Amino acid sequence: MSLVGSTKRQLQLFRDDGWNSLMMKVSAFCEKHELETVEMEADFVDSKRRRKKTGVSNMHHYKVNCLYAVLDIQLQEFNDRFNEVNTELLICVASLSPIDAFSEFDHSKLLRLSKFYPDDFSSGEFISLEQELSIYIDNVRNDDRFSNLKNLGDLARLLVETRKHMSYPLVYRLLKLVLILPVATATVERCFSAMKIIKTHRRNRIGGSIFE
Repeated sequence: MSLVGSTKRQLQLFRDDGWNSLMMKVSAFCEKHELETVEMEADFVDSKRRRKKTGVSNMHHYKVNCLYAVLDIQLQEFNDRFNEVNTELLICVASLSPIDAFSEFDHSKLLRLSKFYPDDFSSGEFISLEQELSIYIDNVRNDDRFSNLKNLGDLARLLVETRKHMSYPLVYRLLKLVLILPVATATVERCFSAMKIIKTHRRNRIGGSIFE
């Protein structure tokens, strides 16, 4: 999530102050390869409608309609995929990681993670999970079989092989929910992609109630 934040800040910085440096690189490239440069103050001419005036300069077209438009799409995509809720969810998920002897383990974050699944944990199980997590982390950290795990899939597999999933059923349930998260998300996104194909503007005019 730290890298996501840095990427968003760099994209925003480039949007705010990157135009001049970009144009310097473009000019140097054109000069090196003897290419004709575009006069930025001249009127922009649409190659598909040359006779129709666009009313904007080349500067406005390439800076606003091209560069800014692409950067805004990228920033919006980051904000949509990594909103406040998703960000907190991913940070909490990282606390289950077995890498480096479970160095990322955080008791409070895992309890917050369970709150994302109110239908899977009863109020009594929330209380039991708090106690179970303390015993679980002490046990796996002192078990050499869990010392070299690299991902959550390996952790889940070894919990079953050692039958510890029966000793820590709530932790194992939380782990399973985390493991299916990418698959569930991808399935939902594929459904929306399919809806975009089915629910076109023309079909919407016929009637949209069947899609709601």
